[in-house]
Amino acid sequence: MSERERFFKQIDTVTKENFSKLAFSLFQFQYTNNPIYKKYVDFRGLHPDNVNSIEKIPFLPIEFFKNHQIITQLDPNDAFEAIFESSGTGSIDQISKHYVKDFNFYLSHSLKLFESLYGSVNDYIILALLPSYLERANSSLVAMVDYFIKQTASVDSGFYLYDQESLLKKVDDLKKSGSEKKIIIWGVSFALLDLAEEFTPDFSDCIVMETGGMKGRRKEMIREAMHDFLCERLNVKKIHSEYGMTELLSQSYSKGDGIFQPSQTMKILVREVNDPFEITTESLRSGGINIIDLANIDSCSFIETKDVGSVNVDGSFSVYGRFDHSDIRGCNLLVG
Repeated sequence: MSERERFFKQIDTVTKENFSKLAFSLFQFQYTNNPIYKKYVDFRGLHPDNVNSIEKIPFLPIEFFKNHQIITQLDPNDAFEAIFESSGTGSIDQISKHYVKDFNFYLSHSLKLFESLYGSVNDYIILALLPSYLERANSSLVAMVDYFIKQTASVDSGFYLYDQESLLKKVDDLKKSGSEKKIIIWGVSFALLDLAEEFTPDFSDCIVMETGGMKGRRKEMIREAMHDFLCERLNVKKIHSEYGMTELLSQSYSKGDGIFQPSQTMKILVREVNDPFEITTESLRSGGINIIDLANIDSCSFIETKDVGSVNVDGSFSVYGRFDHSDIRGCNLLVG
């Protein structure tokens, strides 16, 4: 069994107790086999031998995914089964790309993370309102939700582009049919706001799952204000959220109040605003979000994002927005 194969096998047995050990092993592995990451670590004057805590592991700025192939590669002849691309609104060369060797791993891993919090996907009907993502190719979010939809094994699950009335009719029909399956309305932020402004449906028996952001389609809103508006207009008590991005193969979810539970393969750290190399140890202190994603075995597991947030004592976290001048891109809500 190769070292890479051992990492994939260990993914299913990650716990809080062995997370750091696996992260250190992955750091050494990626330093050795990822030339871009190695060059960055060397530039920082660091080496795995002199890094003694996961807080000191160098986090690769997420912008590197725009201009470089971030690949941990043992064999130069390795093929890629998918290339995920971000939903940036800038020029094509400003789109982030994530090269994925094992597409089925991404799908099955994402499903496992979802089901760890929500239970079997087979208990749900998923109605997806993701217009900006469906209009372009190579979206990791569309690939994931499409897989979830198929796993529901329900003919009622499906995508809706801009056909809001058909979605509303489907919800009404499902309620009248007395279906025992729970309904998830999984929508990009601007599409949910469009729906809520034009209609006032009763989604009280549904889970409304928000993701994405405005994608340049609407003026940015503070997350709390957006959730309050959606709750009032859609008649739900809480807005759920999915937090993920092109550069990550893991996702986290919030069941309300903007508090995300990191998945078992993720750890969130917060860096000081004025010193990107310093990780704060104070809970609830706002700063830049750094992410360890152990599922990123074939790319880079240590990512310095442009998101701003804080971490709670129990490891849960909140995302407040993005740093000024960050590009508009997927699966994060910007703060205006």
